[in-house]
Amino acid sequence: MSRHAGLRNLRSLAALTPGTVVVAIAILSASTGPTKSQDATYTPEFTSDKMLKIPNGKIWREWPYVGGLVTPNALNDGNAPFPEHHIIYIDPVSWAHYKKTGTFREGTVLAKELTRVRAPDGANKDGSTDEVSGAGYFMGEYSGFEITIKSKKLFPKEPGNWAYYTFGHKPEPYNSTAKKQPTEACNACHEAAAAEDFVFTQFYPVLRAAKQK
Repeated sequence: MSRHAGLRNLRSLAALTPGTVVVAIAILSASTGPTKSQDATYTPEFTSDKMLKIPNGKIWREWPYVGGLVTPNALNDGNAPFPEHHIIYIDPVSWAHYKKTGTFREGTVLAKELTRVRAPDGANKDGSTDEVSGAGYFMGEYSGFEITIKSKKLFPKEPGNWAYYTFGHKPEPYNSTAKKQPTEACNACHEAAAAEDFVFTQFYPVLRAAKQK
């Protein structure tokens, strides 16, 4: 707001009755002050038998997107381990920490949501489809959800203190709870092939760009 505009607003307030001045000030403050961003903080919740509860309200879709990849069956002899688009998010608090330090903090949560490759009737032999932008691999319906948590407190014996949970490789609705995956099911692949701290940052340009600042 300019200085002249501010003076005009103050003159307008002076002409109001005392009873309406407070309301007018509140409205003026709301319209000129900074917009508060949506609170998307998240703390993992567990059942009594240590099952991870799925975040309420699909809050992960409000989190910063860091990258993704696609591994369709058609390019993997019909047997891709994950024949879908991968959409990766990071919780906002950990994102702020990563931008500042270039590291994954204690309590970092990464969410991975999957979608099927769009393949309506007439899909090409390589699994791609012809769309308005050209031939390629496009997102279909949601088909799975996973969460990864880094916590020395919760997982002191896991490599890198990361634990992995899957709420089902299937269309929505996902399972409401998930158990921790065996170490050999996930950690070994991440340890062998991930670029940074068990995370596949080589596929996540948002994280790489933040770390370069």
